[in-house]
Amino acid sequence: MTELSKSTDSIRNFNRTDLITTVDKANRVRTVGIVGLGLIGGSLGLDLRSRGYRVIGVSQRASTCETAELRGVVDRASPDLSILADTEVVFLCTPLSHLESMAQRLIPYLDPETILTDVGSVKTPIVEAIQGLWNNFVGGHPMAGTAESGINAAIPNLFVGNPYVVTPTVKTPNRAIAVVSTIAQDLGAILYSATPEAHDRAVAWISHSPVMISASLIAACLKEADAEVLQLAQNLASSGFRDTSRVGGGNPELGLLMAQLNRSEVLRSLDAYRQQLDQVIQHIQQENWETLGEILQKTQEERPKFLRKAT
Repeated sequence: MTELSKSTDSIRNFNRTDLITTVDKANRVRTVGIVGLGLIGGSLGLDLRSRGYRVIGVSQRASTCETAELRGVVDRASPDLSILADTEVVFLCTPLSHLESMAQRLIPYLDPETILTDVGSVKTPIVEAIQGLWNNFVGGHPMAGTAESGINAAIPNLFVGNPYVVTPTVKTPNRAIAVVSTIAQDLGAILYSATPEAHDRAVAWISHSPVMISASLIAACLKEADAEVLQLAQNLASSGFRDTSRVGGGNPELGLLMAQLNRSEVLRSLDAYRQQLDQVIQHIQQENWETLGEILQKTQEERPKFLRKAT
C-alpha cells in the first residue's frame, strides 16, 4: 500500500492501484466479529454475510441477539464476549463513549493475530486509546447511516457508494490496514485513507459542526417571543427548514460526544463559520447587496463539490 502522507492535513482517495494491492488471498478473512448490533453493526452483518463472511455478533441484550439471528444479520450472537475468541477481525460498533472500555473488556478473549477496528465518527482520541491497548488495531469510519437506530433499523447495502475512511498511524501493522481496507471494498464503499487528525478536521466541517449549527437554528427559532408567530413558523416550515434542521434534531448523546471528543476541531470550524456569518450580517446591515450576491453565487457554484452523486 502506498505510504501515507505525513501531513496531518492530508486526506486522499485510494487510487485504483492501491485498491488492487489490498485484494489478495493474504488479506482475506472468513470470520468477522461485530460488537454492537445497532444500525451500523447490524447493517455491517447483513452485508458481510451476503458477501460470504461468517459473522459472530455480540450485544448486551439477549433479545437483540435473538433478533439478529432471526433477521440473518449474524450466524451466531450472544451477550458473552468469549464467543468472539475465534474471529479474525472484530468491528467495535458501540457508541463512541464505550469504545475504549469495550476494547479493554474484549482483548482478553482475542487471539494476538486478531485485527481490531471501530466505526466511530471521531478518530484521534479513539485511535490513541485503543492502539495503546492493542497493537493490531486500525481506526475506521464508514460514513453511512439513517435517522433510525437499533437492530431493526439495519438494512442491506448501507455502505455501497459511501465513503469508508481508514485512519492508520505509523504504528499500525500493514496487514491490519490491508484486511480492513479489503472488507471496506467488499462492502462496496469508496475507500479513503487519512491520518486520525486529518479525519477529525475534515468531519468537523461536514458533520460535527453542522450538528451544532443546525441545533442552534432550532434553538434560535424557539426564542421567538410571539407565540402566534412561532406557531405559524412551525406550521409553514417545509423542505428548506427540514433539510437545514435535520442533523440538529438527531441523537443528542451522539452530538454531545462529537463536541467533547473532537472539541478543538469543532471549535475551529465553528469559529470560522461565525466569522463568515458575521460578514453576511454586516453586508445586510450595510446593504452591500452586490457583495452578498457574489457570496451566494460562489456558494451555489461550490456546493456540488461537497455532494456525492446518488448511486
